[in-house]
Formats: sequence, C-alpha cells, structure tokens
Amino acid sequence: MAGDQKTLNQPDDEDVSRVIEAQGLYCPEPVMMLHSVVAELSSGEVLEIIATDPSTLRDIPKFCQFLGHELVKQEAKGDEYLFWIKVA
Repeated sequence: MAGDQKTLNQPDDEDVSRVIEAQGLYCPEPVMMLHSVVAELSSGEVLEIIATDPSTLRDIPKFCQFLGHELVKQEAKGDEYLFWIKVA
C-alpha cells in the first residue's frame, strides 16, 4: 500500500529521539539548546526543534552544515518553525 510507506527523509514521530521546544526564545537560545542536546545524542538519532524565532531559519541550517549534522526536514506551520536533524 503506497499510503503506508514512509517517504524518504520524512521522519515519523517514532523516529524522533528528543524534541526541543524553543517557542518564545530568541537568538542565540534555540541554537544553544540544540548544541547541548546534540551532545547528549548518539550518531543517527533524530531530534525535532520547534521554534518561533525567524532567525532559526538561518541559524539552524548553518549549525548543521558547520558541524556535519543532516537537516532532514524543515517546515513552517503558522508562526512556528520546525526542524528535524539527524545527528552526525
């Protein structure tokens, strides 16, 4: 059944090891939280970040690129920005 298949690079809730709720926080707090949580996770684990600061649209992809983590997905839902990152 095509509807039952997971699309590549689309994390399901059960794939997410940790969620960072950074709503209402402003730069640099969301990235500082991300850096702290990434240090606690193992390679291959996925974490989800929920933020409201528009600067995260720039900062989180650059964080991933600089440190070699995979930005699996990002999307905007209303005033929230969601990111899924696979730890290197």
